[in-house]
Amino acid sequence: MKTRPALLSRRRPPCRRRDDGERGSVSAWLALASFVMIVLVGLVVDLGGQLETQQRARDVATQAARAGGQRLQAAAVIQGRDPSLEVGVAKAAARDYLAAAGIRGTVSVSGGTTITVSVHDTYRTVFLSVIGIGSIDATGTASARIARTLGGSEQ
Repeated sequence: MKTRPALLSRRRPPCRRRDDGERGSVSAWLALASFVMIVLVGLVVDLGGQLETQQRARDVATQAARAGGQRLQAAAVIQGRDPSLEVGVAKAAARDYLAAAGIRGTVSVSGGTTITVSVHDTYRTVFLSVIGIGSIDATGTASARIARTLGGSEQ
């Protein structure tokens, strides 16, 4: 009878590690990539908030100019003369609108027919405050001009 040779025990050669200088390189990459992603998300959130604040500033300026532009000198309009604003009343109406909206701004009247409102608002940052940018300013300007029209064309 034939005997089978005994199985020789095989030993694996010891595993060779790559260079020990690469240990932890994935951790450093992951930390850096995570930091960059957080910064990018922060930029999106805060710049989006600033854009929304700027749109609101323009909207409030437009509405305040419209509120002031409705304050006409009634006698001139009734008599058929060129319409003009009651300057003091128009400015007060626009300022009242700004105060009700909780936004600061300036109101000016030029030529008795155009009221211009400039609004200044501030967006308080969420993420950018970490790097020292605590707020971003937003401005909006709008004008309302008084004109007499007849049949859709200015007279």
